Amino acid sequence: MDAENTLDHQIAPEIERLRGQFTDTQELYREVCVVLFFRHGITPTANRLYQLVRKGSMSAPAEALRAFWEDLREKSRIRIEHPDLPEALKTAAGELVATLWTEAQGAAHQNLADLREQAAESIRVVQTAHQAVEMEKLRIQDQLEQLHQQFQTAQERSLQLERDLSSERAGKESLSDQLILAGQQQKALESALNEARREFASELEKQRQALERSEERLLGSEKRALMEIDRERQASNRLQHEIQQLRQTYQESIDRHLVETTDFQKRAGEFNQKLGVIEGMLQAQKEVGIKQTAQLESMHSRISEKDTQIALLERAQEMSVQQVLRLETEIASKAVQEPKGQPKARRRKNAFF
Repeated sequence: MDAENTLDHQIAPEIERLRGQFTDTQELYREVCVVLFFRHGITPTANRLYQLVRKGSMSAPAEALRAFWEDLREKSRIRIEHPDLPEALKTAAGELVATLWTEAQGAAHQNLADLREQAAESIRVVQTAHQAVEMEKLRIQDQLEQLHQQFQTAQERSLQLERDLSSERAGKESLSDQLILAGQQQKALESALNEARREFASELEKQRQALERSEERLLGSEKRALMEIDRERQASNRLQHEIQQLRQTYQESIDRHLVETTDFQKRAGEFNQKLGVIEGMLQAQKEVGIKQTAQLESMHSRISEKDTQIALLERAQEMSVQQVLRLETEIASKAVQEPKGQPKARRRKNAFF
């Protein structure tokens, strides 16, 4: 391998020089054949020619190689049939050319067989990879369908939770309104009680003043005073009775309001607790929805990558099949174009012939 690389480095400058001299691809390949065969003693092959020149398609070096061997055979035949050469030398030269032609054909067929085997192996690898990618794609599509269904279920559940939350909020607002109304009623009762207390105090002040005036008049008329005191006492008893009734009514109102307030607060606490649970569930469902959305985007990305790999593998497979078909066409063309009788001599200027 080192010797071959060294030889390639030696041949590279000559090939670059030939590139500048010959613009036609076929002529360039034929001159490279001359350099390899006559200067370096290397039997040229289509594969080696293409590796050195890398110009045109794979059929270009094969066509140039075929033309080179035809030219060599024609030139050799002309020299062999020269009247000045002995018969033994003619026979030896003919056998040498025939041997070279047979070896060249064998090398070409071997290269073609190697290329066919490599192409077949590449096709098998591509088909295996394609089947694996198809199976992976089907599995990912199934997972994607399941994720779509889970996402739809989560969305429906989220909508239901939002509707329940709206209903609970409406109930809470109703209880809050009732609680505000009860507070207003409590304030009204407290205001009425304060007003009754002020009226009672004012009435007591009036009675006190009346009693003082009665005491002043007591000396003048005891009977009148006693009657007045008795009347005032009755009035006082009546007022105290009314005050007691007002106190009892106010206390009952306060107790009833406290019971209603306690019940409202209890129900408000329960609704607040339910609201917190529902909000927590809604938040969890939103997080699940976000995660599932991220998984869907990741699955879409993986499917795009797999589709790209499939396209590349299919393209490689198509190129391999085209290469095999092209090589088979070249072999068939060579078999058809190989001369059966005396070929015509091709005139071409060459310093080596």
